[in-house]
Amino acid sequence: MRRDDSHFDPGGVPASLNAPVRHRAIWISDLHLGTPGCKAEYLLDFLRCNESDVLYLVGDIVDGWQLRKGWYWNRLHNDVVQKLLRKARKGTRVIFIPGNHDEFARQFIGLAFGDIAVHDETIHRLADGRRLLVTHGDRFDAVIQRARWLAFVGDSLYTFALRLNHWFNRLRSRLGLGYWSLSQYLKHRVKNAVAFIGDYERALATEARRRGLDGVVCGHIHKAEIRDIDGVLYCNDGDWVESLSALVETQQGELRLVFWDRLTRHDAQRDEHEHERVGQVNASP
Repeated sequence: MRRDDSHFDPGGVPASLNAPVRHRAIWISDLHLGTPGCKAEYLLDFLRCNESDVLYLVGDIVDGWQLRKGWYWNRLHNDVVQKLLRKARKGTRVIFIPGNHDEFARQFIGLAFGDIAVHDETIHRLADGRRLLVTHGDRFDAVIQRARWLAFVGDSLYTFALRLNHWFNRLRSRLGLGYWSLSQYLKHRVKNAVAFIGDYERALATEARRRGLDGVVCGHIHKAEIRDIDGVLYCNDGDWVESLSALVETQQGELRLVFWDRLTRHDAQRDEHEHERVGQVNASP
């Protein structure tokens, strides 16, 4: 399996600002709308530049945990919600799979918000016929399931790390440097965090195999990844507070991770050059 983090032009960024890239499917999760950590401006830019037949919202779209502690909701967060609703109205099949931070929406499973269907989980069939389980993944997190109080403590510490990340990147911006996630860097270098991620990935791959499926797409741990785990395809679409990433299935049936860490469109408040970094993974059967 080969990973290519070099710049990618033809399949990622539209030649014209009026020509979004079309995919068979897009997966995004862990937007955490309702928190200062949500990079809504980058997310809006990604949604404007990318269209799909199916759009999966793989949990933690709205952060109910943080909204219960204190209200935070700015105009850009409204714009994200409106953009998602508009895509659904215009024919994109939009499926929302609640996670632990927006678990309040699980009471609406089987219903729809406008044209957005709410599912507990679902199966996606790739162009080559392989079937992938799509689930947020929190039910495979031992901390969430067995020590919920510890999850809330960890969430508070994580929120603090994201605040540090925000100010760190403001300083980088003033120095003319691009976005870089300090919080993600620290997390992936803590031995216990690395062990937890490995256990989580294996648990999801094992569940997909148990169900006779070819792979799984999830979110939850904020670590974008595509890899083979004992013959099962494991995909994590990342998040929009740290890695600013999405998983896409191209029209040719390739699975790719897209890292949207630069603005590509002219926004009302921003005027930056077109740029994208794509992590491309060969995910052939």
